Amino acid sequence: MRISVSTKYAFHSLRRHARKTILSVIGIGLGCGLCLFMIGLVKGESRMMLKAAAESGNGHLRIVPAEWVQIRQNDLRLDNWRSILQELRSNEQIKRAAPHARKEGLLAFGTRTIGVEVIGVDPTVEQAMNRLVRDLAEGYYLMEGTRGTVVVGREIAQRLNVELDDELLITVADSSGEMSSAMLRIVGIAETGSEELDASICHITISDMVELTALNGAAELTAVVKEPRKLGRTAKALSAALPGDCAVLTWKEIMPELASGVKVDETWTRLTVGIVMIVVLLGIASAQLTAVLERRREFAVLSALGMRKARLIKIMLMEGLVLGVIGGTVGLVIGIPPTYLLATRGIDFSRFYGGSGISVSNILIDSVFQGDFGWWLFPLAFILSLTATILSSLYPAWYASRTDPAVALRVEH
Repeated sequence: MRISVSTKYAFHSLRRHARKTILSVIGIGLGCGLCLFMIGLVKGESRMMLKAAAESGNGHLRIVPAEWVQIRQNDLRLDNWRSILQELRSNEQIKRAAPHARKEGLLAFGTRTIGVEVIGVDPTVEQAMNRLVRDLAEGYYLMEGTRGTVVVGREIAQRLNVELDDELLITVADSSGEMSSAMLRIVGIAETGSEELDASICHITISDMVELTALNGAAELTAVVKEPRKLGRTAKALSAALPGDCAVLTWKEIMPELASGVKVDETWTRLTVGIVMIVVLLGIASAQLTAVLERRREFAVLSALGMRKARLIKIMLMEGLVLGVIGGTVGLVIGIPPTYLLATRGIDFSRFYGGSGISVSNILIDSVFQGDFGWWLFPLAFILSLTATILSSLYPAWYASRTDPAVALRVEH
């Protein structure tokens, strides 16, 4: 492979000004490494938030009656929900699916009362879907075929001053708007470490929910997908396959406040990365322009010998390209170790928040924060470094091409 004269000259110039080259490479590497770490941090945060939302009973997808999207009433029910559930579970992209029915209710024990959202569940799958009730602090979870039982959070039990085997009076509005009540025995107490979450857990079987409300079936079907990155395509495919009287919602539509928070974090990261890259760009441009000013006579001689302006520009851009490749490599060397440690070991925030998780928007997030790490780091490092170096070389290259040989070679007394 034959190397052009311009390329040889660019390498020679970088080697000749070794100190400037080394400082430029270090600056590019530090900026690039910092950007890689920050992007890995935010990508990991987004992934953790999505996982936490899905495993806290919300799922990645939710199938609801089409009317629910507009009015969001818990009294709506899915027609043929069993056949839709079967179709979900047979879909190769769906990991798990579970039915739910929700109703605002009142729990009472003696003279003490508390308002709570009562959730009707399928006991056979709910624990696998919902980490909030996966490991109970006391007792056991609801069992299929057992009627008149309830699982509540620790905060509810403390406020009502109840324990296992106590009977709670639960009151809800039935399908006709009349008050309907039942006595339910506490068989399990869940404890997440978050008072907010522990005050929201009240699970009964769907059978008991039907008896209380006189509303048959499930109000929604919650699904966890195997590949969250393909969530959009999976939702679109399900929308096309399911009946028109139901709608498919993603977690962003179910919890818009959480989606907004993730988007804000991503926006701030892009802004910060942009600022860092601009600082790197200006630093390189300054160094390149200084080098051009120092080499005016050199460029004047080349121009006088017949070198075209296009070739002078090519030399400067080639120098920027070489700096970008070396700087990207240094950026990987600097950025990969901390990004890898963040992705594998993470940062433990349990000493600040206590417990095994952090409660945000009614979801439980792991207290050990982990970033993202993958092959995407390698192309991204070179994209960042090459973009910065080539852009920062444009003005110095243009300036060098406009050097007047007669002026530059003039002997000053």
